[in-house]
Amino acid sequence: MQRRTFLSSFAGSMAALSALPAAHAAERVAVNTPSGKPSGMVAKEGHTPVVTLNGQSLDWTVKDGVKEFRLTAEPIEQEVAPGMKAKFWGYNGGSPGPTIEAVEGDKIRIFVTNKLPEHTTIHWHGLLLPNGMDGVGGLNQPQIPPGKTCVYEFTLSKSGTFMYHPHADEQVQMALGMMGLFIVHPRNPNERRVDRDYAFLLAAYDIEPDTMTAKTSTMTDFNLWTFNSRTFPAIQTLVARQGERVRIRVGNLTMTNHPIHLHGHTFKVSGTDGGWIPPAAQWPEVTTDIAVGQMRVIEFIADAPGDWAFHCHKSHHTMGPMGHSGPNMLGVDQKKLSHHLEQLLPGKHYMAMGSTGMAEMQNMASMNEMMPLPANTLPMMTGTGPYGPIEMGGMFTVLKVRPDLAHGDYQDPRWYKQPKGSQAWIMD
Repeated sequence: MQRRTFLSSFAGSMAALSALPAAHAAERVAVNTPSGKPSGMVAKEGHTPVVTLNGQSLDWTVKDGVKEFRLTAEPIEQEVAPGMKAKFWGYNGGSPGPTIEAVEGDKIRIFVTNKLPEHTTIHWHGLLLPNGMDGVGGLNQPQIPPGKTCVYEFTLSKSGTFMYHPHADEQVQMALGMMGLFIVHPRNPNERRVDRDYAFLLAAYDIEPDTMTAKTSTMTDFNLWTFNSRTFPAIQTLVARQGERVRIRVGNLTMTNHPIHLHGHTFKVSGTDGGWIPPAAQWPEVTTDIAVGQMRVIEFIADAPGDWAFHCHKSHHTMGPMGHSGPNMLGVDQKKLSHHLEQLLPGKHYMAMGSTGMAEMQNMASMNEMMPLPANTLPMMTGTGPYGPIEMGGMFTVLKVRPDLAHGDYQDPRWYKQPKGSQAWIMD
């Protein structure tokens, strides 16, 4: 069954969901959601380490004064959200690969081993370095054949927020998740210092239900919009102590722009992949639009306690898989049709959808036994908060600000309880 055929019936007149055999239901396995923890090696150098959502930073060794990092490009299998896994290409067992953190002025050496079935390279997006280290296959260097290792060596001339990704068969390799973050800290640890430093990359995939590999030829009609190749609610929560200065670094390697919006706070755009923005030139926002291939760095004081949404403001990008070709059924009474269909096909269950809106889709997430999804896919809406369904998915997470959170504590403090008299209420 095709995803768009199946899911347009949800968005259209009727979702024909029969009581499928249990073997066909999506296997519900425990989601492996790494909490993301700061690098102890970076902290020992006196810098505030970056917390990569659902990820980690890459350790290094030092040889003759040169920091040496090791990356392996390889096929991987990774959980996108509970009940769904995908076959990606990534680095060191993950997509994105591990974040590389170093310091302005460091001389670094990166060993890249290719375990993919085809050649590859790595481009160090935004870094200023010798031409022969830029990583464009055929232009600056020979491609890295399968089974071989390539060595990149250069000195980091400026601090900032950068990325790495292939410049070889990009349509396939980037579409399958090959990407990573490259953070260069200022030489002076007190320069541009923050209390918490978060980072993630935006990626989009087109993975049909009951499959695990993204369609690499898709240009616009993606069905998974992700932070670090995960969808909400598998995306790590951002936390901060009230009054702390927080930095969030976001890179966009999808095929469209993303207006990233934070609730409850005003931030300033403090950097791009071209470098830091001088304080006098920074501007206030609550939403910053990140175009394809760009990075944006935002900073703010977490002065408002609570649970605050943080998400892409394109509404389809905070949804799970959906069809886009169904008819508009708002205002159409489908109840009689549902009754007739169940008489024609005894033992089958049909749900009229779309007559009053699509909030009913959230209920699908809790009806797996009665109305199972196709194997290895996600509901269109998912996630539950303290007051019921959040009705989000995809590019969405939560910033949790607490007055009593310990400095350096990144554990989820659970849901916020609003003080009496400070919450909206429903009138009788």
